[in-house]
Amino acid sequence: MMHFPRNTFARNTAVCMIAVSALLAAGCKPGDKAATDKSATAATDKADATSKYPGLATEKDQASYMVGMAMAKQLEPMKDDVDLDVMMKAIKSTFAGEKLLINEEQAAEIGATFGEKMQAKQMAKMMGESKKNLADGQTFLAANGKKPEVKTTASGLQYQVLTEGKGAKPKATDAVRVHYKGTLLDDKTFDSSYDRNEPAVFPLSQVAPGWSEGVQLMPVGSKYKLWIPSSLGYGEKGTPGGPIPPNATLVFEVELLEIVKAP
Repeated sequence: MMHFPRNTFARNTAVCMIAVSALLAAGCKPGDKAATDKSATAATDKADATSKYPGLATEKDQASYMVGMAMAKQLEPMKDDVDLDVMMKAIKSTFAGEKLLINEEQAAEIGATFGEKMQAKQMAKMMGESKKNLADGQTFLAANGKKPEVKTTASGLQYQVLTEGKGAKPKATDAVRVHYKGTLLDDKTFDSSYDRNEPAVFPLSQVAPGWSEGVQLMPVGSKYKLWIPSSLGYGEKGTPGGPIPPNATLVFEVELLEIVKAP
């Protein structure tokens, strides 16, 4: 149902490769007038880039910093398990063509052991987070369900009517056009069609059960607030690598704009 950002490293790498390709494609023979004009333009662009990226005077500096940011983003989950100085030593030795302290076979052996350690650590973290999120969600829903404006269905879905429309109600086989905002219990937004300034269309058969159930309660023109227990949302797994933690209770504000024929 949600639309999440693509991998940061992949995006930055793609931008870098496009830039390199463009530079190669733009090459001219020495002495051409076009080459002279482009040299003048390049000098201006370089001056502009320097002022645009303070502390990164050259294109090489800028590209290097971008690559470093991308690498750091990818390595952040293991930052407590690696020594940055030792890692940089390996990078510098490899770039310089120096004799390395371990060979490929040894590196693979170390990598396998390290991978198992990181996987176990991540699993333990997820289990702890999952248990806490489940307990927090149950506590919240128990209190929230006592509010007079909040209704609870047999499945455990909770909802509040913010605006009651007068149109038809969708069926489970329909698709709907909606504006929505999804948050966690700490009010952190994980997805929003409002932020994209564009309504979304979803087949109700292909979204989280609680979301589908809640929207089917809404006449067209309505705006509801939904509280979706983890069992009706993304469950124990959440969205691996995405913004929804395991066993998270989800909160949605949904405007039902239109019922659309499902594809």
